[in-house]
Amino acid sequence: MPRTIYLRAAAAIALIMPVIAGPQANAPAGDAVAGSKKNQMCAGCHGIVGWRTAFPEVYKVPKIGGQYAPYLVKALQEYKSGERSHPSMRAIAASLTDQDMADLAAYYSGAPEPKANK
Repeated sequence: MPRTIYLRAAAAIALIMPVIAGPQANAPAGDAVAGSKKNQMCAGCHGIVGWRTAFPEVYKVPKIGGQYAPYLVKALQEYKSGERSHPSMRAIAASLTDQDMADLAAYYSGAPEPKANK
């Protein structure tokens, strides 16, 4: 009986792994140098310490320097698909390819958070 449990568990893992790994397996590798040349739209808000936007409402812009690359790619994909609804981010993400997202994520994941000058 224990052998049957192990075999079933192994079969379940074998079936579920492609579902879990699938999106990441096809994702392009990010290039931080290329990302540094594509970040003009990002730096306008995310590169200014303490920046607050006024559209669609007033809020602090999140820091993205030092974030994990997979998180940044996922966030951009969600803006592009409409899962996340911020109008400015959705418009920007709509213009990005998968490679652009990977490059920007590689750049920002290795970039330190901007610090305010004293």
